[in-house]
Amino acid sequence: MVNAINDALDIKLAEDKSVIVYGEDVGVEGGVFRVTEGLQKKHGVERVFDSPLAESGIVGTAIGMAVAGLRPVVEMQFCGFIYPAFNQIISHATRMRNRSRGKLETPIVIRMPYGGGINALEHHSESMEAIWGHIPGLKVVAPSTPHDAKGMLISAIESNDTILFMEPKRIYRAIKQEVAEGKYTIPLGKANLVTQGKDVTVVAYGAMVREVQKAIVMAKEAGISVELIDLRSIYPIDKETIVKSVKKTGRLITVTEGPRTYGVGSEISQIALEEAFLHLEAPPARVAGFDVIVPLPKGEHHFMQDPYKIFYEIERTVKY
Repeated sequence: MVNAINDALDIKLAEDKSVIVYGEDVGVEGGVFRVTEGLQKKHGVERVFDSPLAESGIVGTAIGMAVAGLRPVVEMQFCGFIYPAFNQIISHATRMRNRSRGKLETPIVIRMPYGGGINALEHHSESMEAIWGHIPGLKVVAPSTPHDAKGMLISAIESNDTILFMEPKRIYRAIKQEVAEGKYTIPLGKANLVTQGKDVTVVAYGAMVREVQKAIVMAKEAGISVELIDLRSIYPIDKETIVKSVKKTGRLITVTEGPRTYGVGSEISQIALEEAFLHLEAPPARVAGFDVIVPLPKGEHHFMQDPYKIFYEIERTVKY
């Protein structure tokens, strides 16, 4: 995924002179995870550069640049570092089009590694996408594969909206996949039907898709057929794909990494209740994190979702 994202940035930097890339350690070092490695050397220090350690300043300057005609792609070094920029995002970036009655736009992509599973320090492992999905005017996406990461990032950079591009750092280098050379795009707001099944629908995104795929192997051995949807876009959400699948299987499980209460899983479950209630054969179920701060390394595994937790819920829901 690291290479795929780097390739997407490289393509857009070469193709569109209005695209600029910056953030903390993004230029010289290529970022903490080396996602932007080599881009400054290739495209120059005026297009790819390091910023001060000030998230509010990073997003604030991006707003001004976007209004002036540039397409900034900025990086938040870790998911838990984005909160100082919250005011700039919710008060200005996402309101600019409405505020100016359509005269001004803020085509900004905010890249952010998110999620746990790497035994990191505090503020490094949050999965708080539900907060961001609630903000009007902000699109929130989370790819689960290198192929999707490249195509979705190119689409995000070409969009005239402000987009939070959440990168599951747990699988930055955990998955190898053939990715097409050159430019291609994947529409934002469209889920991917990964695996077809008839007994239960499971909806996940980001690093959780891989965990569900492991649970599906266990379910198959138990004679359970699972349909897996990779949500890809948290907002806008692909209601059509979710509803069609739930009507087919009659059951729904959501798998998310963030805290359970008021989470993305709750929104998906409500969609099923509103649009496919008469087709349900069991209550929608949620596999999610606990309502606590992500534990430090020694306790993190208790918080994270794994195939065993997911399979337990699959079996319980099917037998309801």
